Amino acid sequence: MAPFSTILFLVLLIAPLCSATLGVQYYDQTCPHAEDIIYQTIRNASFFDPKVPARLLRMFFHDCFIRGCDASVLLDSTPENKAEKDGPPNLSLGAFYVIDAVKTNLEKACPTTVSCADIVAIAARDVVTMSGGPYWNVLKGRKDGRVSRANETVNLPAPSFNTSQLIQSFANRGLAVKDLVALSGGHTLGFSHCSSFEGRLHNFSSVHDTDPSLNAVFAQSLKQKCPKPNSDRNAGQLLDPTSSVFDNNYYKQIISGKGVFASDQSLLNDYRTGLIVKAFANDQATFFREFAASMIKLGNVGVLENGEVRLNCRTMN
Repeated sequence: MAPFSTILFLVLLIAPLCSATLGVQYYDQTCPHAEDIIYQTIRNASFFDPKVPARLLRMFFHDCFIRGCDASVLLDSTPENKAEKDGPPNLSLGAFYVIDAVKTNLEKACPTTVSCADIVAIAARDVVTMSGGPYWNVLKGRKDGRVSRANETVNLPAPSFNTSQLIQSFANRGLAVKDLVALSGGHTLGFSHCSSFEGRLHNFSSVHDTDPSLNAVFAQSLKQKCPKPNSDRNAGQLLDPTSSVFDNNYYKQIISGKGVFASDQSLLNDYRTGLIVKAFANDQATFFREFAASMIKLGNVGVLENGEVRLNCRTMN
């Protein structure tokens, strides 16, 4: 999971919890090499573009949080409809071409079999594992949705959210407080543009110019990268100093007052989440175990069992 655009919190569209029957062995008979094909394609893409792992992990989160895990984030806009991928929080997603490459390879091996929604779920697991994180068995059998609306991306959690807002957003998708803290650890991979956190650096409040929860030295470093005014649209900050490695450094950064997003830093100072942050910072194995469990849980949100298997992930059949 990587940066989200700062958007006002509106009424959430609640993705229904999964009632579908998913299974680890769903493609064992119809496409036995599906996961190998997905892994090899993603590994090759990541070799040429180091941004791919963070982008694919974030893609899974953004897909599942809007209408559930139905690959709606992959659909292209049409003259009649502006799709999710063109909503403000998704403009920096990228890596859609990697999913296209995976789908092309799968269609050659097993035509009309593996859904785009399952590809996104498996890809998220693979980029975590290849970056040094945990492995888990992905439940499969999702079908692809036929609705994608850019205006619904307003329901993604914003980097300005406080912990109460985050807890409510996750709860509306059937995810608990521990899931919130564990899945936030996906920020161990990735980068954020200044626009997602510059509100913490300049004119923060009538009392403080800078967010006082920020480490003072770290805040000064961020101000140098994100001056006001800022003419460099590509300027920003890695969310974790080991941003290409999936580890528990994200939580250590928060404890040091170096969480990039206000939403991240707020997790430390709330009684409902602070102890979990400290536990994950102290024990990477615990974080890995809980992250894998929460990813499986997230992958069950809003699953379709009666949809279609797209031939092209960008368009409906």
